[in-house]
Amino acid sequence: MVEFRLYQLKDRMKGEILQGPPSLSFHKFNIDSRLSEPGELFFALVAERNGHDFIAQAADKGASGAVISKKIIPPFNDFALIKVPNTLEALQKLAQSTLSDHPVKVVGITGSIGKTTTKEFTSALLEQRFKVLKSEGNFNNHLGLPLSVLRLRDDHEIAVLEMGMSHRGEINTLTQIAPPDVAVITNVQPVHLEFLKNMDNIADAKKEILEGLKPAGTAVLNGDDPWVNKIASSWKGEKIFFGFSKRYDISAQNIHKTGLEGMQFELNYGEQIENVVLPSFYDSTLLNFLAAVAVAYAFSIPIEDITERSARLKPAAKRGAVFLLEKDMTLIDDSYNSNPAALESTLKSVAELPAKRKIAVLGDMLELGEESVKYHVSAGKRIVDNGFDLLAAVGPLSKHMAEGARERGMPQDRIHIFKDSHEAAKNLGDLLEHGDLILIKGSRGMRMEYIIEQLKEEG
Repeated sequence: MVEFRLYQLKDRMKGEILQGPPSLSFHKFNIDSRLSEPGELFFALVAERNGHDFIAQAADKGASGAVISKKIIPPFNDFALIKVPNTLEALQKLAQSTLSDHPVKVVGITGSIGKTTTKEFTSALLEQRFKVLKSEGNFNNHLGLPLSVLRLRDDHEIAVLEMGMSHRGEINTLTQIAPPDVAVITNVQPVHLEFLKNMDNIADAKKEILEGLKPAGTAVLNGDDPWVNKIASSWKGEKIFFGFSKRYDISAQNIHKTGLEGMQFELNYGEQIENVVLPSFYDSTLLNFLAAVAVAYAFSIPIEDITERSARLKPAAKRGAVFLLEKDMTLIDDSYNSNPAALESTLKSVAELPAKRKIAVLGDMLELGEESVKYHVSAGKRIVDNGFDLLAAVGPLSKHMAEGARERGMPQDRIHIFKDSHEAAKNLGDLLEHGDLILIKGSRGMRMEYIIEQLKEEG
């Protein structure tokens, strides 16, 4: 991990030491007092909650100092304090200076869908040849990315970082902290419409990652996405395309699904072709894999390394994990998040799996703005089109999924509406039968994991 003495931190963050020995060193950095550890430096961020109110809690858990923007009463006499004008900007400045000190290549990954899976796959392919730092979980915003950077070690050669956004300018901020050498755009889909209003604005927001590329940087782009192609048409730098067409640098051909076990296909890797096994049945996961392969191609990873590693790749938690339950039931946990494009792709992939009955347990899709009702009605129709036998709609917006399913001909007795995930978790078990395949998906705010936990407890 990076390590700084108090006086070095003061200089990098343009702050003032109020208390503590200048030689005191730190190598752990945190913004959440609930997760504080001994010896860390706590950043008192001012947001919905004021981090200054939680400094004592962080100190109780062992934090040795804090970065503050207003004077406080120290929790104890030798507790280090650095005062700065803005604690968030100080955190970002520290990460920026840290990265500029390290000769590490940066891979920045953005897109409406699949950032985390692409990040995980990219890291797995690159770490066969390089020492790789990857952002933890979904640490992909103005807070998470700098915290990920501050986990750098001297031996790291590549940093694989998610770059998420819900507003214009956010990716620009992230690329200023960590300018990419390779920038990936997985896709551009209708998400965060509540804030961005239309697809043109979403595309422009994603394009910021290319605008933040280093001068000799490489863009890795989804050739099958029309909005990504629109972005690519005005980008004059080096480009690597991935998708399902042989004209791309990286593509998948002759795809054969093998049920829950995943799929087999031919991987076109520049001028080379190899057979590949991927343990996922999601078409979207295959595109995430191809994006990761394109990054590996940019770093000249041999195709043999890719084919060897691909068979051991696993989906990230709550993104298509499969659990076998009692009564020969199969549970697909895709509870991490949901949006129209991701849901449509998921329904199509699950529809291809064998099962006695297919059950869709779907929560609200959030942040869709004025067109939210339209997208939920359309999703209900897609449920029927893909042959699902029963719909459990969870949340106030999902009632419009039920409307769409009824319009498409699903009988009323196969449609069940629950006000929230707690009610669904309590009652869903009574609707299930031997041999059912159960898909659970919804936006993060719907807490669909409660349903997962209850079904796993019941067997």
